[in-house]
Amino acid sequence: MANHQRPLSPHLQVYRWQIQMVTSILHRATGMILAVGALLIAWALLALAAGPEQWARFADIARSPLGFLVLFGWTWAFAYHLINGVRHLIQDAGHSFDIPGFIRNSWISVIGSLVLTALVWIVAMMQGGAA
Repeated sequence: MANHQRPLSPHLQVYRWQIQMVTSILHRATGMILAVGALLIAWALLALAAGPEQWARFADIARSPLGFLVLFGWTWAFAYHLINGVRHLIQDAGHSFDIPGFIRNSWISVIGSLVLTALVWIVAMMQGGAA
């Protein structure tokens, strides 16, 4: 008789979190965030095409604290997905399949995305938001 006290297959609560697991989950999550962000870009382009009043309304929303948080998060998702995608391409070419290399490159994806996001926003702020 089967034991119904435990899950049929191991799940997240069974495993110890590792950077490899985190980067895999983040890559999928940032892909979904980028899809939603594409809708926001479409909204921005439609507002721009609709005229100055619609664009001003969109710009006010984008400059709000929530809008800033969304734009900052979308920028990080883009940077992470880009860097981690390059990491995947390198691994698909047969490089860095050893465990130390995989761990190192996973951390490069995470830290590199934070650095790239900070650089993008620093440049944008230095340009007065007109970058």
